[in-house]
Amino acid sequence: MTIPIRAGVLLGLLCVIWTFVMGFTAWYKDPVMLNLFFLVIVFEIAVIVWALRKTAPESTWGGQVVNGLTISVVASVIIFVGSLLFTTVAFPDYFTDIQAAQAEMLKSAGLPEAEIRTQVAAAAAMQTPLMNALSGVIGTVVTGLGVSAIAGACLRKK
Repeated sequence: MTIPIRAGVLLGLLCVIWTFVMGFTAWYKDPVMLNLFFLVIVFEIAVIVWALRKTAPESTWGGQVVNGLTISVVASVIIFVGSLLFTTVAFPDYFTDIQAAQAEMLKSAGLPEAEIRTQVAAAAAMQTPLMNALSGVIGTVVTGLGVSAIAGACLRKK
């Protein structure tokens, strides 16, 4: 198995594991702790930089971008499946819980009840297992492309 494939599997598993940690600890219900989910971005940066260091001796900048994109695509497949399992099997009430947390945050901000209902309903229209999983895929690939383009400029065959 090549370095980018191994790194992609590692990244995908790290992200899915972290998602389940967020679920089992119920941090996704807490408006403050919910932000810890974004550690997946740190995971992605770290894994891509680690892998690109390994592939640097034989890869040009373009090759490094392809390596980073490969990592991201492999990870995104795992993240897609993990996200669907998370929201449909392990935590089927996830979106209801998220909507309740969002309503609570808006209430704390002093918004009127009608505005809270409107905003929560608008957000709920996009909160489905498929849309959530696709968002994870898009976020992973876009972040991976950006990180590999930047890191690949430094970590490449000279």
